[in-house]
Amino acid sequence: MKDDNVTSIVLYGIGGQGNVKASEVCGLAALLSGYHVKKTEVHGMSQRGGSVESYIRFGKKVFSPLPADGTVDILICLHEEEYPRLIHQLKKDGIDLFPYLAKAKEAVGEQKLFLNTFMLGVLSAFLPIKTEHWLNALNQTFKYAQEENKNFFLKGKHSGEQK
Repeated sequence: MKDDNVTSIVLYGIGGQGNVKASEVCGLAALLSGYHVKKTEVHGMSQRGGSVESYIRFGKKVFSPLPADGTVDILICLHEEEYPRLIHQLKKDGIDLFPYLAKAKEAVGEQKLFLNTFMLGVLSAFLPIKTEHWLNALNQTFKYAQEENKNFFLKGKHSGEQK
């Protein structure tokens, strides 16, 4: 991604996975890096278990939080059954982080609470946002388990850097 272009990211899964919180971390990390940021989310029919998608767009100047279909740069799916639902939004040369989901589940084991933090780490390997901004955003967003969030984020970053 060139620094003057707008980057579009879609994070999606089911309610209860921390999708919205993860998008807050991503948006804040981009903001701390000096980017203009727009973010929005769409919630499913139920509070837990319904489809949830979050859109984060950042760049020099962003006019809308929603990208056009087929223009998303990076797609992050947090639940296998949801994967086919939004794949059409990814642009032809976009980055699909779905293959990292199995690695994330293995890495967090029974600590499912940290799945999205691991996936944010993977995402960070593909974006021009410094690790210090990601860690600062994590600490500002999560007032609990800060050390665990940091560790799972860094594990995810390492996994993403292995491309």
